[in-house]
Amino acid sequence: MLLAGVMEIEKSAKRIRPRHRYELEDLLSVRVPPEPAGYAEKWREWREEALEVSPLPSLKDAGYDRGDWRVFDLRYQSTDKVEIGGWALLPKSGRVERGFVISHGYGGRLAPDYHFPFKNAALMFPCARGISRSPHPPISHEPRWHVRHDIDKPERYVLRGCVEDVWLAVSAMLRLAPYLEGHIGYLGTSFGGGVGAMALAWEDRVQKAHLKVPSFGHQMLRLQLKTMGSAASVQTLYKKEPRLVENTLQWFDAAQSAKHIKIPMHLACALADPVVTPAGQFAIFNALSGPKELFTLEAGHMEYPDQEKQEKQLLRELSSFFSDL
Repeated sequence: MLLAGVMEIEKSAKRIRPRHRYELEDLLSVRVPPEPAGYAEKWREWREEALEVSPLPSLKDAGYDRGDWRVFDLRYQSTDKVEIGGWALLPKSGRVERGFVISHGYGGRLAPDYHFPFKNAALMFPCARGISRSPHPPISHEPRWHVRHDIDKPERYVLRGCVEDVWLAVSAMLRLAPYLEGHIGYLGTSFGGGVGAMALAWEDRVQKAHLKVPSFGHQMLRLQLKTMGSAASVQTLYKKEPRLVENTLQWFDAAQSAKHIKIPMHLACALADPVVTPAGQFAIFNALSGPKELFTLEAGHMEYPDQEKQEKQLLRELSSFFSDL
Protein backbone atom coordinates (compact mmCIF):
# COMPACT_ATOMS: atom_id res chain seq x y z
CA MET A 1 0.00 0.00 0.00
CA LEU A 2 2.76 2.43 0.94
CA LEU A 3 4.87 1.61 -2.12
CA ALA A 4 1.89 1.90 -4.48
CA GLY A 5 0.97 5.28 -2.99
CA VAL A 6 4.49 6.63 -3.28
CA MET A 7 4.91 5.48 -6.88
CA GLU A 8 1.57 7.05 -7.85
CA ILE A 9 2.60 10.36 -6.32
CA GLU A 10 5.86 10.34 -8.24
CA LYS A 11 4.66 9.13 -11.65
CA SER A 12 4.42 12.64 -13.05
CA ALA A 13 7.44 14.00 -11.20
CA LYS A 14 10.79 14.47 -12.90
CA ARG A 15 12.53 14.46 -9.54
CA ILE A 16 11.66 13.64 -5.95
CA ARG A 17 9.44 16.18 -4.22
CA PRO A 18 10.84 16.84 -0.75
CA ARG A 19 7.63 18.60 0.25
CA HIS A 20 5.71 15.32 0.12
CA ARG A 21 4.86 14.10 3.60
CA TYR A 22 4.23 10.43 4.28
CA GLU A 23 1.42 9.45 6.62
CA LEU A 24 2.68 8.30 10.00
CA GLU A 25 0.13 5.48 10.15
CA ASP A 26 1.48 4.01 6.90
CA LEU A 27 5.09 4.37 8.00
CA LEU A 28 4.42 2.56 11.27
CA SER A 29 3.09 -0.40 9.29
CA VAL A 30 6.25 -0.99 7.18
CA ARG A 31 7.69 -4.45 7.76
CA VAL A 32 10.75 -6.16 6.32
CA PRO A 33 10.81 -9.57 4.60
CA PRO A 34 12.37 -12.58 6.34
CA GLU A 35 16.16 -12.46 6.72
CA PRO A 36 18.31 -14.87 4.71
CA ALA A 37 19.22 -18.22 6.23
CA GLY A 38 22.28 -18.01 8.44
CA TYR A 39 21.97 -14.23 8.87
CA ALA A 40 22.62 -14.08 12.61
CA GLU A 41 25.34 -16.72 12.49
CA LYS A 42 27.24 -14.86 9.77
CA TRP A 43 27.11 -11.54 11.63
CA ARG A 44 28.23 -13.09 14.91
CA GLU A 45 31.13 -14.70 13.06
CA TRP A 46 32.10 -11.34 11.57
CA ARG A 47 32.04 -9.68 14.98
CA GLU A 48 34.11 -12.43 16.57
CA GLU A 49 36.73 -11.99 13.86
CA ALA A 50 36.70 -8.19 14.25
CA LEU A 51 37.23 -8.27 17.99
CA GLU A 52 40.44 -10.22 17.51
CA VAL A 53 41.97 -6.95 16.30
CA SER A 54 43.83 -4.83 18.86
CA PRO A 55 42.70 -1.23 18.23
CA LEU A 56 45.90 0.35 19.59
CA PRO A 57 44.13 3.67 20.21
CA SER A 58 45.95 6.96 20.70
CA LEU A 59 44.89 10.46 21.67
CA LYS A 60 46.88 13.58 20.84
CA ASP A 61 46.05 16.96 22.31
CA ALA A 62 44.70 19.08 19.44
CA GLY A 63 45.91 22.21 21.20
CA TYR A 64 42.58 23.97 21.53
CA ASP A 65 39.34 23.88 23.52
CA ARG A 66 35.73 24.48 22.51
CA GLY A 67 33.26 25.54 25.15
CA ASP A 68 33.41 23.06 28.02
CA TRP A 69 35.39 20.54 25.97
CA ARG A 70 39.05 19.73 25.50
CA VAL A 71 39.71 18.52 21.96
CA PHE A 72 41.94 15.58 21.04
CA ASP A 73 42.88 13.91 17.76
CA LEU A 74 41.93 10.23 17.78
CA ARG A 75 43.45 7.28 15.93
CA TYR A 76 42.93 3.53 16.21
CA GLN A 77 43.31 0.38 14.14
CA SER A 78 40.34 -1.38 12.60
CA THR A 79 40.04 -4.55 10.53
CA ASP A 80 41.91 -4.98 7.24
CA LYS A 81 44.70 -2.84 8.72
CA VAL A 82 42.59 0.29 8.22
CA GLU A 83 43.67 3.24 10.35
CA ILE A 84 40.68 5.16 11.66
CA GLY A 85 40.98 8.85 12.43
CA GLY A 86 38.68 11.20 14.25
CA TRP A 87 38.34 13.29 17.37
CA ALA A 88 37.66 12.86 21.06
CA LEU A 89 36.23 15.38 23.49
CA LEU A 90 36.89 15.33 27.22
CA PRO A 91 35.28 17.70 29.73
CA LYS A 92 37.41 20.53 31.10
CA SER A 93 36.24 19.69 34.60
CA GLY A 94 34.46 16.92 36.47
CA ARG A 95 34.79 13.15 36.31
CA VAL A 96 34.29 11.11 33.14
CA GLU A 97 31.55 8.65 34.07
CA ARG A 98 30.18 7.61 30.66
CA GLY A 99 31.31 7.44 27.05
CA PHE A 100 29.66 7.97 23.68
CA VAL A 101 30.68 6.76 20.23
CA ILE A 102 29.19 9.22 17.74
CA SER A 103 29.12 8.46 14.02
CA HIS A 104 28.41 10.74 11.06
CA GLY A 105 26.35 11.02 7.90
CA TYR A 106 27.58 10.14 4.43
CA GLY A 107 28.99 13.66 4.06
CA GLY A 108 31.59 12.79 6.69
CA ARG A 109 32.69 15.39 9.20
CA LEU A 110 35.17 18.25 9.37
CA ALA A 111 35.11 18.58 13.15
CA PRO A 112 33.46 17.05 16.21
CA ASP A 113 30.05 18.24 17.40
CA TYR A 114 30.16 20.39 20.51
CA HIS A 115 26.44 20.81 21.16
CA PHE A 116 25.54 17.53 22.86
CA PRO A 117 24.11 18.01 26.37
CA PHE A 118 26.17 15.24 27.98
CA LYS A 119 27.92 16.08 31.23
CA ASN A 120 30.71 13.99 32.77
CA ALA A 121 31.18 12.21 29.46
CA ALA A 122 33.89 11.35 26.96
CA LEU A 123 32.78 11.73 23.33
CA MET A 124 34.47 9.82 20.50
CA PHE A 125 33.92 10.84 16.87
CA PRO A 126 35.48 8.22 14.55
CA CYS A 127 35.32 8.60 10.78
CA ALA A 128 34.31 5.47 8.89
CA ARG A 129 36.87 3.92 6.56
CA GLY A 130 37.36 5.90 3.39
CA ILE A 131 35.66 9.01 4.77
CA SER A 132 37.10 12.30 6.10
CA ARG A 133 39.95 11.52 8.53
CA SER A 134 40.03 7.83 7.56
CA PRO A 135 41.18 7.79 3.92
CA HIS A 136 41.87 4.30 2.64
CA PRO A 137 42.36 4.00 -1.13
CA PRO A 138 40.90 2.55 -3.23
CA ILE A 139 37.76 3.20 -1.15
CA SER A 140 36.30 6.46 -2.43
CA HIS A 141 35.31 9.29 -0.10
CA GLU A 142 32.41 10.16 -2.41
CA PRO A 143 29.14 8.61 -1.15
CA ARG A 144 27.98 7.46 -4.60
CA TRP A 145 31.13 5.35 -5.04
CA HIS A 146 31.79 4.53 -1.39
CA VAL A 147 28.42 2.78 -1.05
CA ARG A 148 29.22 0.57 -4.06
CA HIS A 149 32.75 -0.41 -3.05
CA ASP A 150 33.09 -4.22 -3.28
CA ILE A 151 29.32 -4.58 -3.52
CA ASP A 152 30.00 -7.60 -5.75
CA LYS A 153 31.65 -9.37 -2.81
CA PRO A 154 29.25 -9.84 0.15
CA GLU A 155 32.07 -10.88 2.48
CA ARG A 156 34.12 -7.80 1.54
CA TYR A 157 31.39 -5.17 1.03
CA VAL A 158 32.42 -1.80 2.44
CA LEU A 159 29.51 -1.61 4.89
CA ARG A 160 30.82 -4.66 6.69
CA GLY A 161 34.09 -2.83 7.26
CA CYS A 162 32.24 0.29 8.45
CA VAL A 163 30.33 -1.79 11.00
CA GLU A 164 33.63 -3.24 12.16
CA ASP A 165 34.95 0.31 12.55
CA VAL A 166 32.13 0.90 15.05
CA TRP A 167 32.91 -2.27 17.01
CA LEU A 168 36.58 -1.33 17.13
CA ALA A 169 35.65 2.20 18.26
CA VAL A 170 34.00 0.64 21.31
CA SER A 171 37.09 -1.50 21.84
CA ALA A 172 39.26 1.62 21.58
CA MET A 173 37.16 3.48 24.14
CA LEU A 174 37.34 0.61 26.62
CA ARG A 175 41.08 0.29 26.05
CA LEU A 176 41.57 3.97 26.85
CA ALA A 177 39.05 4.05 29.71
CA PRO A 178 38.19 0.55 30.98
CA TYR A 179 36.23 2.06 33.87
CA LEU A 180 33.55 3.08 31.34
CA GLU A 181 32.47 -0.53 30.91
CA GLY A 182 28.70 -0.66 31.36
CA HIS A 183 28.33 3.06 30.62
CA ILE A 184 28.68 3.41 26.86
CA GLY A 185 26.19 4.94 24.43
CA TYR A 186 26.06 5.23 20.67
CA LEU A 187 24.68 7.96 18.41
CA GLY A 188 24.50 7.77 14.62
CA THR A 189 22.93 9.98 11.96
CA SER A 190 21.89 8.88 8.46
CA PHE A 191 24.81 6.68 7.27
CA GLY A 192 25.96 6.38 10.89
CA GLY A 193 22.44 5.46 11.93
CA GLY A 194 22.16 2.57 9.50
CA VAL A 195 25.66 1.29 10.14
CA GLY A 196 24.99 1.71 13.86
CA ALA A 197 21.89 -0.49 13.70
CA MET A 198 23.92 -3.23 12.00
CA ALA A 199 26.64 -2.94 14.64
CA LEU A 200 24.36 -2.73 17.69
CA ALA A 201 22.51 -5.93 16.78
CA TRP A 202 25.56 -7.93 17.85
CA GLU A 203 27.24 -5.48 20.25
CA ASP A 204 26.87 -6.26 23.97
CA ARG A 205 29.15 -3.49 25.25
CA VAL A 206 26.79 -0.60 24.43
CA GLN A 207 23.95 0.09 26.85
CA LYS A 208 21.80 2.63 24.98
CA ALA A 209 21.70 4.17 21.51
CA HIS A 210 20.11 6.90 19.41
CA LEU A 211 19.72 6.79 15.62
CA LYS A 212 18.65 9.85 13.61
CA VAL A 213 17.15 9.47 10.11
CA PRO A 214 18.96 6.10 9.80
CA SER A 215 19.85 4.77 6.35
CA PHE A 216 19.99 1.26 4.86
CA GLY A 217 16.59 0.22 6.23
CA HIS A 218 14.49 -2.23 4.15
CA GLN A 219 16.99 -2.42 1.29
CA MET A 220 14.61 -3.92 -1.25
CA LEU A 221 12.07 -1.13 -0.76
CA ARG A 222 14.91 1.40 -0.76
CA LEU A 223 15.89 0.17 -4.22
CA GLN A 224 12.44 0.99 -5.59
CA LEU A 225 11.58 4.42 -4.18
CA LYS A 226 12.83 7.55 -5.90
CA THR A 227 15.64 9.13 -3.97
CA MET A 228 18.84 11.14 -4.10
CA GLY A 229 22.36 10.56 -2.78
CA SER A 230 24.04 7.20 -2.25
CA ALA A 231 20.79 5.26 -2.61
CA ALA A 232 20.35 6.60 -6.13
CA SER A 233 23.82 5.30 -7.02
CA VAL A 234 22.92 1.82 -5.81
CA GLN A 235 19.65 1.97 -7.73
CA THR A 236 21.56 2.73 -10.94
CA LEU A 237 23.72 -0.35 -10.46
CA TYR A 238 20.67 -2.40 -9.48
CA LYS A 239 19.08 -1.74 -12.87
CA LYS A 240 22.14 -3.26 -14.55
CA GLU A 241 22.99 -6.04 -12.09
CA PRO A 242 19.88 -6.79 -9.97
CA ARG A 243 20.94 -10.21 -8.70
CA LEU A 244 24.42 -9.00 -7.75
CA VAL A 245 23.01 -6.12 -5.69
CA GLU A 246 20.26 -8.19 -4.07
CA ASN A 247 22.69 -10.95 -3.13
CA THR A 248 24.83 -8.50 -1.15
CA LEU A 249 22.27 -6.10 0.28
CA GLN A 250 20.20 -8.88 1.86
CA TRP A 251 23.05 -9.14 4.39
CA PHE A 252 23.27 -5.40 5.00
CA ASP A 253 19.76 -4.31 5.87
CA ALA A 254 19.57 -2.12 8.98
CA ALA A 255 15.94 -3.10 9.56
CA GLN A 256 16.85 -6.80 9.55
CA SER A 257 19.59 -6.05 12.07
CA ALA A 258 17.21 -4.00 14.22
CA LYS A 259 15.21 -7.15 15.01
CA HIS A 260 18.24 -8.40 16.93
CA ILE A 261 18.83 -5.22 18.99
CA LYS A 262 17.83 -5.67 22.63
CA ILE A 263 19.10 -2.49 24.31
CA PRO A 264 16.91 0.63 24.81
CA MET A 265 16.78 2.63 21.58
CA HIS A 266 15.78 6.19 20.72
CA LEU A 267 15.06 6.94 17.05
CA ALA A 268 14.37 10.21 15.27
CA CYS A 269 12.61 9.38 11.99
CA ALA A 270 11.38 11.84 9.36
CA LEU A 271 8.02 12.03 7.63
CA ALA A 272 9.70 13.56 4.56
CA ASP A 273 13.24 12.99 3.34
CA PRO A 274 14.63 13.26 -0.21
CA VAL A 275 17.81 11.30 0.61
CA VAL A 276 16.88 8.52 3.07
CA THR A 277 13.39 7.20 2.39
CA PRO A 278 11.13 7.55 5.47
CA ALA A 279 9.82 4.04 4.79
CA GLY A 280 13.31 2.68 5.41
CA GLN A 281 13.80 4.78 8.53
CA PHE A 282 10.54 3.59 10.06
CA ALA A 283 11.21 0.00 9.02
CA ILE A 284 14.19 0.12 11.38
CA PHE A 285 12.12 1.53 14.24
CA ASN A 286 9.27 -0.91 13.65
CA ALA A 287 11.63 -3.89 13.66
CA LEU A 288 13.12 -3.09 17.07
CA SER A 289 12.10 -5.74 19.57
CA GLY A 290 13.40 -4.12 22.75
CA PRO A 291 12.51 -0.89 24.60
CA LYS A 292 12.19 1.95 22.10
CA GLU A 293 11.22 5.60 21.81
CA LEU A 294 10.28 7.52 18.67
CA PHE A 295 10.82 11.21 17.92
CA THR A 296 9.02 12.20 14.72
CA LEU A 297 10.79 14.81 12.61
CA GLU A 298 8.88 16.81 10.04
CA ALA A 299 11.73 16.30 7.58
CA GLY A 300 15.26 15.02 7.19
CA HIS A 301 18.18 16.05 4.99
CA MET A 302 16.59 19.40 4.18
CA GLU A 303 15.63 22.66 5.86
CA TYR A 304 12.10 23.38 7.07
CA PRO A 305 10.43 26.11 9.19
CA ASP A 306 10.33 24.30 12.55
CA GLN A 307 13.72 22.64 12.18
CA GLU A 308 15.54 24.61 14.89
CA LYS A 309 12.66 24.08 17.32
CA GLN A 310 12.58 20.36 16.69
CA GLU A 311 16.37 20.03 17.00
CA LYS A 312 16.29 21.68 20.42
CA GLN A 313 13.44 19.43 21.53
CA LEU A 314 15.36 16.39 20.30
CA LEU A 315 18.43 17.37 22.32
CA ARG A 316 16.28 17.65 25.44
CA GLU A 317 14.93 14.16 24.82
CA LEU A 318 18.45 12.78 24.35
CA SER A 319 19.60 14.38 27.58
CA SER A 320 16.77 12.60 29.38
CA PHE A 321 17.14 9.31 27.49
CA PHE A 322 20.83 8.97 28.34
CA SER A 323 20.56 10.41 31.87
CA ASP A 324 20.92 6.98 33.52
CA LEU A 325 23.77 5.75 31.31
